[in-house]
Amino acid sequence: MIARPASAEYLPMASTYVKLVPEGQNPLEQLRGQSAILKELLVTLTDEQALTRYAPGKWSIKESLVHMIDTERIFAYRALRIGRGDQTPLPGFDQDTYVPNSGADARPLTDIWREYDTVRAATLSLFDSFTSDVYDKTGNASGHALSLRALAHMIPGHEAHHINIFRDRYLPALV
Repeated sequence: MIARPASAEYLPMASTYVKLVPEGQNPLEQLRGQSAILKELLVTLTDEQALTRYAPGKWSIKESLVHMIDTERIFAYRALRIGRGDQTPLPGFDQDTYVPNSGADARPLTDIWREYDTVRAATLSLFDSFTSDVYDKTGNASGHALSLRALAHMIPGHEAHHINIFRDRYLPALV
């Protein structure tokens, strides 16, 4: 079991994600089960439907999926660096620059799902390689302390956040 991180172990904005891992739940088990939940919601969509935006100026479903992949990759990279004891400060990233440069809307959904599965397998493999004492390690990202324990919660929490948005905003826009 990976203990819930203290609020000093992550940026305040990440509390949105951390709180989406229920108290007492292993975040890695949540992460293992999320792909089935996400695919149940979206896997039957056509490429055209996946271009849906729930409001003007919002990302398409494809862009949101690629954003989730990019964010998981970045969080996993941070976990690797922190887990291996690298104390070099890690920069932030601008999701609003990544999304339009992702080319997501031009990609087939099958390609996006393949990338999603590959990144998820790599993330789980990385976290499964850590021994329990490593989760106490901290580093610095975006000018703030960040623990490996917090990242283990932030990754499934970020996905849960987007699953909620798909359910509440995108899917109703498809009707």
